[in-house]
Amino acid sequence: MDNQTIQDFLNTHDYDVRKTHNGRWIDQKCTMDVVCLVADCIIEFTSNKPDKRFTVNDIWYSDYTVKYVQQIFSKPDPTQKASNEYDKYFGQPIKLLDAAGVIHGEKEGQRYTYGIVNQELLEYISFRERNCYNFLCLYIEKALKDCGIYHLFENFFRLQDKNSFKELKDGYTSFTIENTPINGATECGRIFTKVLNPLACKFKKCGTERGHISKNIITQDMIMYNQRNWRDILSEKPKDMTRVDYEVTLPNPNENYMTTYRINRAKKNLRRFNDRYRNGKTEVFDERHIQDLATQMHHIFPVSDFPKIADYLENLIALTPTQHFVYAHPKNNTKYIDREYQYLCLVAKTGTIRENLVMNTGSPVIYDFNLFLKVLSIGLGDDEFYKVPNLDFDTLLGKIEQYCETML
Repeated sequence: MDNQTIQDFLNTHDYDVRKTHNGRWIDQKCTMDVVCLVADCIIEFTSNKPDKRFTVNDIWYSDYTVKYVQQIFSKPDPTQKASNEYDKYFGQPIKLLDAAGVIHGEKEGQRYTYGIVNQELLEYISFRERNCYNFLCLYIEKALKDCGIYHLFENFFRLQDKNSFKELKDGYTSFTIENTPINGATECGRIFTKVLNPLACKFKKCGTERGHISKNIITQDMIMYNQRNWRDILSEKPKDMTRVDYEVTLPNPNENYMTTYRINRAKKNLRRFNDRYRNGKTEVFDERHIQDLATQMHHIFPVSDFPKIADYLENLIALTPTQHFVYAHPKNNTKYIDREYQYLCLVAKTGTIRENLVMNTGSPVIYDFNLFLKVLSIGLGDDEFYKVPNLDFDTLLGKIEQYCETML
């Protein structure tokens, strides 16, 4: 799903708080990783339900949710206690999706029952945090423009000083108190952070930190619910320590619950996409296995060696069991990869991504060309891949072939 499609959807809605009086169109828990996870839980819960209807409690108590929320966010079992915490954790992102029009809720007795309005957009949001971040930025911008206060943000991004920050924060607070049931500056301030910082990150500007203008430009790790993860830590390697020595001090990615969740989510999403839009076929064409289903989601570049790209769809390829355990891994040893077959996988994946991004096949766009360049650059250790022009697959294939010829 491209930005124009998302924007076209947003343009069919009026998010003017002066009309809706909805102060919860975004809220404290609505970070890109939380909204992404909750959207994923909704997709998983409704995947086998024809009517796609659910309540917040349905999402709370589903086995899939309990498993990953407990592990990732170190929260207590939602079936046992901490109802208020989970009410916010699930309720706020669900209310955001409702306010945005992606889902729709109707009150039935004392609770709301929700239905999915735009399945494709919800799936896009659930695929990965990057997608959710992109959606949130577009949604926040549209809402602020509808509310008539976007100029305050533009002024702050232009000046980036204490006075423009105070004008922005005071203006946002006054607007919210005047037009919504929220009547406290403190509560407004908590929500204000979730409004300003995603846009600050997008435009590479300072935002807000602890109620004041931030000292530095806002980066994506600063707008996550779980701010420090293995990717962030890895980027902070001391200059006097080698990468190999530094990685020894870090937790194994397989032992990091968020990392494991993201990898499993990527595998699940790729298999679902491959089953739905490619009839479950292998991505590496082989007449010997043309009738076999591709049930294995294989890492082209192994998790243990390349943790930073372990959860990228662009690093996964759908293979049959024989292709995975016999061809991709020598003698069925998953600790090692066959270099020649890795090359075949890279060529095949390039074709799959080209088909998804360039050809009008009727399937949703799930890949990102720039992320594929990143996968190739990291996996093959060659920054030259970053120089390939956007969607220039012929040049890209040439570089892959050129590189692999020297390695095989």
